[in-house]
Amino acid sequence: MSPERTPDRDGIPPSPKGDGHLAEVLLGTNLRALAATVTAAGVLTTALFGAPPAAGAPAAPGLAPRETGTAAAGATVAGIGKGNRTGKGNGTVGGDLLAGHGIIRPAGIKPPPKTEASAYVVADADTGAVLAAKDPHGHYLPASTLKTLTAVTLIPKLDKNRKVKPSEEASNVEGSAVGIVPEPIYKVDDLMRALLMVSGNDAAVALAEANGGVKKTLADMNKEAHKLQAYDTVAKTPNGLDAPGQSSSAYDLALIARAGLALPDFREYISTKVAKFPAPKDDPKKKKKKKKRDDDPEASESPAPAYYEMANHNRLLGRYKGMLGVKNGWTSKALGSFVGAARRDGHTILVVIMHHPGGFWEEVAKLLDWGFAARGKVAPVGQLVGPAPDPKPSSSPLAVRPSPTPGAADAGAAKARGEDPASTSAGATTPLLIGGGVLVLLALGAYGLRRRRRTPGDADG
Repeated sequence: MSPERTPDRDGIPPSPKGDGHLAEVLLGTNLRALAATVTAAGVLTTALFGAPPAAGAPAAPGLAPRETGTAAAGATVAGIGKGNRTGKGNGTVGGDLLAGHGIIRPAGIKPPPKTEASAYVVADADTGAVLAAKDPHGHYLPASTLKTLTAVTLIPKLDKNRKVKPSEEASNVEGSAVGIVPEPIYKVDDLMRALLMVSGNDAAVALAEANGGVKKTLADMNKEAHKLQAYDTVAKTPNGLDAPGQSSSAYDLALIARAGLALPDFREYISTKVAKFPAPKDDPKKKKKKKKRDDDPEASESPAPAYYEMANHNRLLGRYKGMLGVKNGWTSKALGSFVGAARRDGHTILVVIMHHPGGFWEEVAKLLDWGFAARGKVAPVGQLVGPAPDPKPSSSPLAVRPSPTPGAADAGAAKARGEDPASTSAGATTPLLIGGGVLVLLALGAYGLRRRRRTPGDADG
């Protein structure tokens, strides 16, 4: 298997000791709370909650520079650094405080619970208020959390009842898969559920094909990210499998998830615990085992079902009060990532984590608890911005309506401004007069040069 495209397992790496022992498995290294930061010399390093970086320590992937933020009164910001993709306008998207690489939290309340994630965002999805963050604009590999952008992009474009026949290429995509085959037995609705429930990498490619191809879908996804002002996000695959140049940030994933929560179909897909998925009747993997009766040991096997069940990979569904779902992912390079939303008492809290080395479910639950406790009681440290407004065409001030009479448009415009049309018309002829004068001067100069070259004593050329 290529090291550049490690399969997305949508959870955490396998460990014989269980979810909580990944840090011991990965070369015995304690990867607790690695937060990326940039030194004054511009050298990428890592630090433990803003502590001086150890020499030669590995850095989180692809951090972009960002502009220096200014702390608001009472807010605590660790590791303010330089530069971030700011898009249009000045300052960091979502507020200058979010330029920090370290923990960014409000005053007047206990700090957010500790997490081993290199980056996170806790936000009020209803108001867009960012309640706390850590390296929110740091660029990391998104793994399968990028499928949220795939869904947000394609749900409005594709008819959910449209039948799709996946290609052989889509059916053979590596990593986590729902197990599609190149037969026209799937609806877009089925593939969307597979995309968001069980993180089907094959389903993502099949949906991209239904949208006109992977290349077109990636262009649409990046256009959608730009529209949402998710300027840290670059999609290179529709399923989140690691690819050179692909990136996102905790802040951007919060923007994308918030846009998804506004779509009824998206909300349904992410909150579904168990669903039926079509299966080809002749697929031996889906056939039931032979059922034998005492009186008929040679009884034939039961007919294969036309579907099988798939269960949502989000372990907090049904376990955390008010959990709506969203998406988790993992690759060996991206490590663990998660986007989650929960709703209680009419309020929705979003939590995003990225680049987590181990089991994160308990940490996410604690961050959600903290978000519900902090909501409405503290000053936000930033804001989840809304989509960028569509550009409106503006007429050029030099544009005029065509007129059969030369100078008529200029005279009319001058009259509307209260000017003398005669002076405007005269002004319009000035370039012609100047041009004529230049030609006369050039002719006289050439004549004089010719006369000089004929002066006695000059050599003939």
